[in-house]
Amino acid sequence: MKSKFCIVKTKIPYLKIHSTSSTMPAPDMVDGKLSGSRCAIEGVSIKGLFALLVLTLLLPSGATTSSKSVTCHKTCLCASNIVSCSKMNLTSIPMAFPRYTAVLDLSFNQISKLKAEWTPVKLSMLHSLLLSHNGLTFLSSEAFLYVTRLRYLDLSSNGLKILEEFIFEPLEHLEVLLLYNNYISQIDRTAFSSLNSLQKLYLSQNQIQRFPLELVKERNRLEKLTLLDVSTNRLKLLPIQELQVLPAWIKNGLYFHNNPLPCSCELYSMLSRWHRQELSSATDFRDDHTCLLPGTQKEKALTLELNKVHLNCSAVTILDEEAYLEQFIRLGCDTRQRYMLKSWVLPGNVQLSSGNQSSRVLSDGSLQVGPITLEDSGIYTCYAVGESFNETLYVTVLVHNATQAGGQEGMKTAYTTLVGCLASAMMVLIYLYLTPCSCICCPGQGLDKRAPGDSLHSSILSVSPTHEDTGPEGGGGGGGAFDKPPFNRHVTYLDPKGLLEQNGRLSPCGEEDEEWQEEDRGRQEQRRKSDADSLSSVYSDTPIVV
Repeated sequence: MKSKFCIVKTKIPYLKIHSTSSTMPAPDMVDGKLSGSRCAIEGVSIKGLFALLVLTLLLPSGATTSSKSVTCHKTCLCASNIVSCSKMNLTSIPMAFPRYTAVLDLSFNQISKLKAEWTPVKLSMLHSLLLSHNGLTFLSSEAFLYVTRLRYLDLSSNGLKILEEFIFEPLEHLEVLLLYNNYISQIDRTAFSSLNSLQKLYLSQNQIQRFPLELVKERNRLEKLTLLDVSTNRLKLLPIQELQVLPAWIKNGLYFHNNPLPCSCELYSMLSRWHRQELSSATDFRDDHTCLLPGTQKEKALTLELNKVHLNCSAVTILDEEAYLEQFIRLGCDTRQRYMLKSWVLPGNVQLSSGNQSSRVLSDGSLQVGPITLEDSGIYTCYAVGESFNETLYVTVLVHNATQAGGQEGMKTAYTTLVGCLASAMMVLIYLYLTPCSCICCPGQGLDKRAPGDSLHSSILSVSPTHEDTGPEGGGGGGGAFDKPPFNRHVTYLDPKGLLEQNGRLSPCGEEDEEWQEEDRGRQEQRRKSDADSLSSVYSDTPIVV
């Protein structure tokens, strides 16, 4: 008689039972229960069966082949590998989720604490965890030890206030972290330091007062971070200089609108440049970029209109690249998307070929040109192709007809000339206004102002030597008031025309010049004729007009 066997689902492995009837089919087994026939354990009596059952109950759990499969909680909904416990009015997280859970939704409940033991088993398949709208105020430092494969974590719309150090350290694979609409005011600088795979971080609608520059700054930034949202916070200061030098693919996802920033031309200039580059952070929220005007009223103004109404900031223009002969320059293709395929077209719509010795594309997509010649002037075009969109950027290069060293020498020459002109002007001013001191203050020059030497015409006056009358021979009469003249000096009065001519007057040209010369010769002859008479009266006290 041939028996048909079936396997009983018990804790005893390989336990076989068979039907006692050869004509009836094998009994149906439902969780270890027989139906439709009586079965007997092969080679085991009834007493032995009870002994085996007792032995099975005494065996430790580790001696069994596998534990009972984890099933969904009665209050949750399961759809394949998705477990949804949303809006179930839960105050704590249910235990024993299936190991195959990939998406776990615990949003819109009343879970105030995320403790370390919220899941007793490791959920290695879990990649999305949703805990928004729970009033969550506490995160354990070990809350994510059993969910290290998370790529999406939603902690938005809760009551979190502080993010402690290394709070997200186990989440090496996390790509998106939502922390918006909380009460976060303090963020430790190491809170996100281990998130090397993080691409998007949402921190808007909190109470943050310090811009997290360490997340985007060179050498310290998260390499894969392409979106940082710190809008609608309490930021009062932006590191404008550091933000301006960031690559365009970072600035494209850097949102800081709706913050109480003070109005300044530096802020306007930075935002205007981003707007001209069509960066999403500037164009998508153009009307939300506001700032506070100076004054006690703290009125809001649109940042992109500061050049028109309020601060009269200078309009932003994108300057061309300037270069000198024999110089090497590097033209960047700063695109809004990080990884794009870039190609260049030279001035004159010339395609860049591998045989071109003066221009080549570098590993980062930028173009190196050099040594520069005058033919390198013109517009260079960069075509960038990406997964989401394509971009076309234009760079204009202006080449000066001089080497860089020559240009510097020209600047030095111009500077030297300017200094020489200023020095000459100073000397002229000193000569005109800082005159020498008068004769009174000069040593050895204390002469009487009435002396001929002090006269403006001293160079053309004849000073007669003085003498003293010693007797009646000297000058008519001895003794008395007129024996000695009071000054003992004798002068002659000259003709005013001769005075003007001798004092440096310019001689007229042409016929007038000849007339002046003839008059001069006549006066000289007249003076020679009267020399004898003049000499005869030198020692006279009476001046004689010549």
